[in-house]
Amino acid sequence: MAQGTVQVTHSGTSRWRRRTGEYASLAAALEAAADGDVLTVAPGTYRENLVVGRAVTLRGPEGSLGSVRIAPYDGVPLTVRASATVQDIHVEGQDSAAPALLVEDGTPELLDLRIVTRSATGIEVRGAARPTVRRATVDNPAGVGLAVLDGAGGVFEECEIVAAGQAGVAVSGGARPRLERCRVHHASGAGVSVAGDDTGLEAIGCEVYEIKGTGVQVASRGVAHFTDSTFHRTTADGITLDTDAVLTLSDCDIHDVPENAVDLRSRSVLTLTRSTVRRFGRNGLSVWDPGTRVDANQCEIHDATGDYPAVWVSDGATAVLDACRVHDVPDALFVLDRGSRVDVVDSDLTQVRNTAVSVSDGATVQLDDCRVSHASTGAWFRDHGSGGTLASCTIDSVQTGVIVTKGADPAIERCVITSPSEAGFYVSAEGRGTFRSCRVTGSGGYGFHIMDGCRTTLNRCRTERCARGGYEFTDEGPVVEDCTSDESGIVAAGPQARGVLTATQSPALLAPVPAPAPAAVAAPDAAPVPAEPARASDDVLAELDALVGLESVKREVRALTDMIEVGRRRREAGLKAASVRRHLVFTGSPGTGKTTVARLYGEILASLGVLERGHLVEVSRVDLVGEHIGSTAIRTQEAFQKAAGGVLFIDEAYALSPEDSGRDFGKEAIDTLVKLMEDHRDAVVVIVAGYTAEMERFLSVNPGVASRFSRTITFGDYAPEELLRIVEQQAEEHEYRLGEGTPEALVTYFSVLPKGPAFGNGRTARQTFESMVERHAGRVAQLPEASTDDLTLLYADDLPELP
Repeated sequence: MAQGTVQVTHSGTSRWRRRTGEYASLAAALEAAADGDVLTVAPGTYRENLVVGRAVTLRGPEGSLGSVRIAPYDGVPLTVRASATVQDIHVEGQDSAAPALLVEDGTPELLDLRIVTRSATGIEVRGAARPTVRRATVDNPAGVGLAVLDGAGGVFEECEIVAAGQAGVAVSGGARPRLERCRVHHASGAGVSVAGDDTGLEAIGCEVYEIKGTGVQVASRGVAHFTDSTFHRTTADGITLDTDAVLTLSDCDIHDVPENAVDLRSRSVLTLTRSTVRRFGRNGLSVWDPGTRVDANQCEIHDATGDYPAVWVSDGATAVLDACRVHDVPDALFVLDRGSRVDVVDSDLTQVRNTAVSVSDGATVQLDDCRVSHASTGAWFRDHGSGGTLASCTIDSVQTGVIVTKGADPAIERCVITSPSEAGFYVSAEGRGTFRSCRVTGSGGYGFHIMDGCRTTLNRCRTERCARGGYEFTDEGPVVEDCTSDESGIVAAGPQARGVLTATQSPALLAPVPAPAPAAVAAPDAAPVPAEPARASDDVLAELDALVGLESVKREVRALTDMIEVGRRRREAGLKAASVRRHLVFTGSPGTGKTTVARLYGEILASLGVLERGHLVEVSRVDLVGEHIGSTAIRTQEAFQKAAGGVLFIDEAYALSPEDSGRDFGKEAIDTLVKLMEDHRDAVVVIVAGYTAEMERFLSVNPGVASRFSRTITFGDYAPEELLRIVEQQAEEHEYRLGEGTPEALVTYFSVLPKGPAFGNGRTARQTFESMVERHAGRVAQLPEASTDDLTLLYADDLPELP
């Protein structure tokens, strides 16, 4: 067969003479061929735009792989619209607006193709096409490697994307392909991208690596399943999920990633089974936003290369770890923000440089049957609203077993702490907590060290061989019931006698439970300890005025305060005073100061004598709504009682009345709250808060609630100049300064920063400052000697990258 010609053969005989022969062009051969014909193409370069519209076989000569080149000067080199077979063809494209190989219909087989092109797409599959592609190679440094879109599908086996100027594989528009044993590397966008409603990808035995960007990106309700696959050596996150994305990883390995191994946001869901996450620069799992969830089963997360927690859960997200191992990391679990929750079952957290489990800003964790060892701190519940449960866990070879501070209130049950170098349990700064049937053995310090003012309960606890003593607390210490120590015998106190202990001391032991002073038991007629006097209203208003921005909020609060003050003076003068409803609705985005203003409002009312204490009790749906009938009313009453004499602040109050509420117990919380507000109208001020639109809906569907509130105060987003002032305040507080040009750069940065639902206003400003400090440290650490200016000045180059 002559070079540059096409031979057509046919197995039948009826039209053999008419259609068997040699043709000078591909177009002529296809014109003569019918379904079932075989077109054998002689070696050569064909400058044609080939369209295969019949079920033919198009192939190069045997034993001459790559000798046939389809390489037109523009347009689509090869289009397949039928259930044809194309084999041993080399396709080259030059049109940046067109694909090199376009599959539009049928179930063709594409075998041993090599696509070397600078096209918009190397291979594009669309519409009703369902090809089977085996051993194809795509080299397209100008565009996408493989694109499957518009409802298309297909199976791709042992294919390789060796270079892509954009995504290596892009799936969208309802497409659902399957990849088997494929390799995607040296892409300059995402290695694999899946996005759009009803869009899905299944991949088995694949490898994604050497990506200048994210390894796998699933977004906008896309769904992907990877089995026995590997993702490594990216320049950004290993895997990202955003906006209702769903991803399942089974028997997969994610490693050598400089940023987050996996980052999830905006109600995305990730399921990991028997998978490994290792050698990551930031978080192994980074989980953000309400509705976002990770379920990990039999997984291992280890060998972090940066200084970030292995698992980060915040902004109301959820994670579940079952039978997992987390080890050789700076921090194992870091859970923060109200509504965030992590459940860990039958898992090991070990070789942790800092804190194994850290809970803050109102988050919740539950650990059941877990093992924590070789960490600085086993678990740290950091502040008010933070809590959860540790049940049947062991904590071994740590510096401190469990720390509870600043109003945090966990429940620790049946836990054993062995050989801590300091305290087994340490509670300070008004921390709370309930400890039941816990044991501390071999402590280098105290077994239980409870600082003054901490309302803690110890029930049936025991200490053994603690160097400094089994229990250490002051006269007004915790409630202690049926606790024992091998150093101090039996400690017993009734539940009504906080801080009152009796000890049967063994004379041969060195560190007894401290006996209380006699004055610890107050006589019946003893005068109560006076409460700390409230600040003057002028001082509190001055603090309000010092807050950045919020001018309309300040005016509203001052106007309300003036009404209350004048009413009080009129009553003192014997005049009628208008009734002022003090309950408020706060609306606005997160991070705009709603909680801070609520706290100051309570202090103002206390200074005016309207409230007895003016303290703030912050709750959300999880604090009020129980799991069975009757428990919600009890929880709501308890929260209301805690706020007696102060302010009950209900964050995200609209969550009590979800749109698809059905038989939700949130309605019970609302009804209980309305009744309590009516029965105790002068005892508690209630503030409900949340996003503007959601709160408007909440009040519209609950008129009984709306009628109890006097006014709505809207907290607007901070302007760039106001965010700059917050950064300046942070810098001054931490002894930094903004260098020349930095304020202007910050204003520009905040002006162009996306203001989506995840934008945190004041929190974003503080996070920006923290990022600047981190980048500043990386810069200054390289200097052989650093001046005071070097150590304090922050410059525009220290600003983080825009998301």
